[in-house]
Amino acid sequence: MLLAAVTLAMPAISGAAQPEPPKSPRWTLSAEALVLDRVGTARRVLVERVPGDVTFANVSSAVSNPALNSTDLEQGYTPGFRLGAAYHFNPKYDISVSYSRIDDWDTTESVGPDSPTDWLVMKAPGGFFQTQDFSYQSMTWDYSTKLYNAELNVQRKFSDRIKILGGFRWLRLKENLKGTIPPRDRDLPLWKFNPNNNLFDVARIEGLPGIPNTEDLPPFWDTTTKNDLYGIQAGADAVLFERGRFSVNGLVKAGGYWNHASESTGVSIQKKVYESNARTDHAAFVGEAGLRCKYQVTKSMALKLGYEMLWLEGVALAPGQIEKTYCAYNPISVTAQGVNTDSGTLFHGVTAGLEVLF
Repeated sequence: MLLAAVTLAMPAISGAAQPEPPKSPRWTLSAEALVLDRVGTARRVLVERVPGDVTFANVSSAVSNPALNSTDLEQGYTPGFRLGAAYHFNPKYDISVSYSRIDDWDTTESVGPDSPTDWLVMKAPGGFFQTQDFSYQSMTWDYSTKLYNAELNVQRKFSDRIKILGGFRWLRLKENLKGTIPPRDRDLPLWKFNPNNNLFDVARIEGLPGIPNTEDLPPFWDTTTKNDLYGIQAGADAVLFERGRFSVNGLVKAGGYWNHASESTGVSIQKKVYESNARTDHAAFVGEAGLRCKYQVTKSMALKLGYEMLWLEGVALAPGQIEKTYCAYNPISVTAQGVNTDSGTLFHGVTAGLEVLF
């Protein structure tokens, strides 16, 4: 009787509803802080020293010694951010988007004033040169950079430890290079006027409002460049080490890009700014590599700490446009002879952030 009762009860037990297995998270959201250094720029001499015994009329052709190069304008580490989201279609395929921005790399370097006095000179093609107006002034250059990045990638699980990816990427790199001679003039630089070469139109300078009473003179050189890079990239994300909740991943990406580059330059001649600009389309390359350490705090939250490098090649950088900017006299004109897109630069540094799965 007992055996029969157990046998009769078995179908009822086997037909009972079983608990469903837990669903895998479909979304991953991430927020990261970036602290990146910028290394490398177009090489150009920005300030030269000419002996003080050379007359002003001969200073442009005199033998000089470099005092400041554009590569001396080291911008250092600057903070930024990155936001990302990924949707997991199934255990094999993901699609992800991300956006990052760093917009305040900036540095300023000054040369002089010298004692004993030397001429501080900036020379450019077409006969342009700039000195201090007075011996108490220095020659100062300010260099700023902004970087924006957006990506859309599809990832496929190749093995338990490797994912391959491909997608579209856009980057915008903007720069500004500005030269000034602070402090402001206390008096008009009338001593520079020479009736034989008409270097300055004194009557017009004296008529400028605020010279020298209320306004600073404009920068003698002011170049802005913009690069919009559009391209397709491919890469891989691999688990290099894993133990418990801790893991280390390596990431590489590379791709060819189309760079829509432009530059605009304002040059001050006789205290009046003359504008020039140019644009071009040019092939470029973007490569990225990085390491990321991740600690899974809970099933739905992880902390991330990493190091990454981003290399751009074939871009227009502000110092490189000096050689493309030609100044002429009689009549005065400033012309951009194209855009120099032969430069490269590297960004590298640390990242830290939070990842949430749901």
